[in-house]
Amino acid sequence: MEMTIADSPVMQKTRELCQTILDQPTMQAIRQRIDAFMGDDKTRSDYENLVNKGQALQEKQQNSVPLTGEEIADFEQHRDALLQNPVARGFLDAQDELHQVQKSVQHYVSKTLELGRLPTEDEVAGGSCGHGCDCSH
Repeated sequence: MEMTIADSPVMQKTRELCQTILDQPTMQAIRQRIDAFMGDDKTRSDYENLVNKGQALQEKQQNSVPLTGEEIADFEQHRDALLQNPVARGFLDAQDELHQVQKSVQHYVSKTLELGRLPTEDEVAGGSCGHGCDCSH
C-alpha cells in the first residue's frame, strides 16, 4: 500500500510541531489579542479604512500622481489614532509576533534541508539561508 503525504512521518511530526506551537502560552496570548480585535467591529472597521487609505495613496504614487499634504495628514492622523487603540495595537503586535515565529520555523527547516542535518545554534543564528539567498538574516 502506497503511503500518502498526509500519512507520512514528516506530516505527522509537522502536526505535532504545530500543536506544540499552539500549546505555548505566548501563542495563546497572541490568539486572545487577535480574537479581541476580530470581535471589535469598530476597531476592525478603523483598521480596514486605514488599510484602504494606504492602498489608495500607494496607487496614486505608483501612477505618479502627487499626494497632497491633506491626504498625507489624514492618513497619518488615522494611523496615529489606530495605534493609540490598545485592541488595534495588540492585534498589530500579535501579527508581528506570529510572523517572527513563522520566520524562525521556516529558517530552521530551510537550514536543515540545506545542510542535510540539524543546524547548530551558530548556523541558525548567523548568515543567510544559503547560496543565492538575499534575505539578509
